[in-house]
Amino acid sequence: MIHTTKKLVLATVTSVALFAGSITAQQLKTPAPSPLQTIKQAFALSDISVEYSRPGTKNRVIFGDLVPYGKTWRTGANSATKMTFGEDVKVEGKELKAGTYALYSIPNKDSWDLMFYKDLTLGGDVNEYKTENEVLRIKVKPSALTNHVETFTFNFADVKPNSLNVELLWEKTKVSFNVTSDIDPKIMKNIETSLSADTRPYFQAANYYYENDKDLNQALTWVNNAIEQNPKAFWIATLKAKIQLKLKDNKGATETATKAIALAKEAKNDDYVKINEKIIADAKK
Repeated sequence: MIHTTKKLVLATVTSVALFAGSITAQQLKTPAPSPLQTIKQAFALSDISVEYSRPGTKNRVIFGDLVPYGKTWRTGANSATKMTFGEDVKVEGKELKAGTYALYSIPNKDSWDLMFYKDLTLGGDVNEYKTENEVLRIKVKPSALTNHVETFTFNFADVKPNSLNVELLWEKTKVSFNVTSDIDPKIMKNIETSLSADTRPYFQAANYYYENDKDLNQALTWVNNAIEQNPKAFWIATLKAKIQLKLKDNKGATETATKAIALAKEAKNDDYVKINEKIIADAKK
């Protein structure tokens, strides 16, 4: 009986120890050697995002050694890097449809091939890479960095409404490619559709025409309509003054900017006071 009791106690203790060990194992979390990152950039009328893992140099020689020249690379660590485009774009002038692609590359000393790949299941197994799954391939030139970049990094640079550069930075190497989107026809169509509706975005339409050097007389008509909708809006009056200045109507720009200053002071917005004071100064030149 005593022997049986000892067995029971021992079994219970062992079970508790195993259970406690299981809990401890489940709670243990350590940093990934090449942590995952997702970056997103608002671009054109949608977004571009990159999901990738970030290895470090760790005192290693990267390109030409850890990442051999002339061989297909997953462009990061772990699984393949993925890029998502929210709308149709051009990459280095070549058309690429909206969607998600795995980004593979072939680094060389003087040039890189970058391949947008439709099979997202391949991951890092480049031995099974098939050129027939490429949607687009571009060739770009790497450039040398003055500063050392320890961790592999993607970056969006020179961001404009319809153009940006995607940069790959690691060790002392930078690789960059250009992405563009022809948004003007889409916006023009949206303006046409919106202005036929009951609630008309006159201000937005006028501002787009002003910013993109389109028909300024049409922009002036729309901004006047916007002022009728909202006479106290100092920012709309400011846009009208800018349009008049661009039309070389210096007298009109001065009169409108003066009204805009009064409205901005009433709203206690010093920034717009300064903007309109500059318009008046420019109109006197």
